[in-house]
Amino acid sequence: MLRRRESVPFAFVAEADRFRSNVTPPPPERPSASQLAGRTLIGLTVVAGLVGSLLFGLPALDPSRAPGATQQAEAAQGR
Repeated sequence: MLRRRESVPFAFVAEADRFRSNVTPPPPERPSASQLAGRTLIGLTVVAGLVGSLLFGLPALDPSRAPGATQQAEAAQGR
């Protein structure tokens, strides 16, 4: 069993769960118009990048245009 060699030097640390403050924190600062515009542009850039990568990637995922499928189709026609 562990024993503390010395008591807690600050009593409020031990009683922190019972402590309640009557001081309300200040409201958070509202972002300025330039900050909102910057966040919006960053968000639109990320979304546009995802949509662009999806549009450019879909033809590569099309199974009918796969390189192996066209070679097999050309080999079948050449027989």
